[in-house]
Amino acid sequence: MSTFVLVHGAWHGGWVWQRVAPTLRAAGHEVHTPTLTGLSGRAHLLSPQVGLSTHVQDIVALLDTHDARDVVLVGHSYAGQVITGVADRVPERLAKRIHLDAFVGDDGDAAIDLLPTTVADHYRRSVAGPGYGWLIPVRSLEKLGVTDASDIDWLTPRLTPHPWLTYTEPLRLTGKGEHVPAAFIECVDWMRVFTPQAEKAAARGWPVHEVATGHEAMVTAPGELAAVLLDVAAA
Repeated sequence: MSTFVLVHGAWHGGWVWQRVAPTLRAAGHEVHTPTLTGLSGRAHLLSPQVGLSTHVQDIVALLDTHDARDVVLVGHSYAGQVITGVADRVPERLAKRIHLDAFVGDDGDAAIDLLPTTVADHYRRSVAGPGYGWLIPVRSLEKLGVTDASDIDWLTPRLTPHPWLTYTEPLRLTGKGEHVPAAFIECVDWMRVFTPQAEKAAARGWPVHEVATGHEAMVTAPGELAAVLLDVAAA
């Protein structure tokens, strides 16, 4: 059996996997759902100095502390940057990495530069205004493809602003993670911000899978997502 480490995206916390983790555990896998520094239940650690390297270290430390091996590392959205950095740091601990509607970055890439121009401009304006120059305010859930009122009610009070430095700090890679097998899952029932990332993954020969839901697949289509994660892990 594998160890799944599920890494949430911007504004979220490890709690967002509550509808997916039980299915993975029922299949016999160990599952960890960490919360990144400065987010959600760890919002008390938020500061302008929290960046991408902070979050990479969060996950490296978790893997080291648990002496985790044969890890299927899943990164949603922003966390594509995180799991890429982790794969470069500790490739020997990973069996596979899965980018769930997520960034596929190279050495020197900052997340903000991987977004479509219109979306990146919106982020910059939000940071400059209500984000006080160092925070990304929570984005509209409807824009992310969440339309069910109960899902919106569940998500809204749990989301917290996200540190801007994580989007402007570039990846620093040595190339050690390139040999870790990778796959991509695209969520196709929303504005599809990550389609260029899916295309990049396909061009690299990664398997690319689709889930017919919005960006928050772990909330809006947890059963379908869990099935795809199990299939990708077993492939």
